[in-house]
Amino acid sequence: MSDVHVSPFLRSDYSLAGFVIAGRWPESTREWAQFLALAVRLAAHPGCVPRTSVFRTVDDLPEDPPPQSVGLVTCAGPVIGDDAPRPGELAAPQPAALIVLHPPDETRPSTPDASGVASGALLLPGLPHLGLEHRATWVEAEADGTVTRLVSRVGIDPAEDPDLAVLATLATLAA
Repeated sequence: MSDVHVSPFLRSDYSLAGFVIAGRWPESTREWAQFLALAVRLAAHPGCVPRTSVFRTVDDLPEDPPPQSVGLVTCAGPVIGDDAPRPGELAAPQPAALIVLHPPDETRPSTPDASGVASGALLLPGLPHLGLEHRATWVEAEADGTVTRLVSRVGIDPAEDPDLAVLATLATLAA
């Protein structure tokens, strides 16, 4: 089985625009948790994610893609504001994963000794009416790469977590 390769790409102001995924898409909750840990570590660097933002998977490729590229995880916009995605805007086509990243200025660490912590949540939409449950992962990390919290769950109700509720609303998911 080939590995999952992740390469971030930045805007001209050096803020995170997304990631190129090569080799193959992550296939398990564990692999998606590893991806989220990488994304949150980047978000912990000041200015990389200037405000809480939503990211989604797409099968598109950039011009002149790296070898074996399979798709992108792109920034859909901030969670709030004029350029924020609207409810249902990320529903078609249904993304394999939706992510929210919070920069350190907008994260309250879960442990008192952590500093400069960024956080994120990842929703893997399921089809509950067909027995395929929603899955989710949450990560907190410091800029030095220290992961201070990592939780994964299967069978979640997006309405039980504020980040997942936002992601579900953008993708119009039923619980």
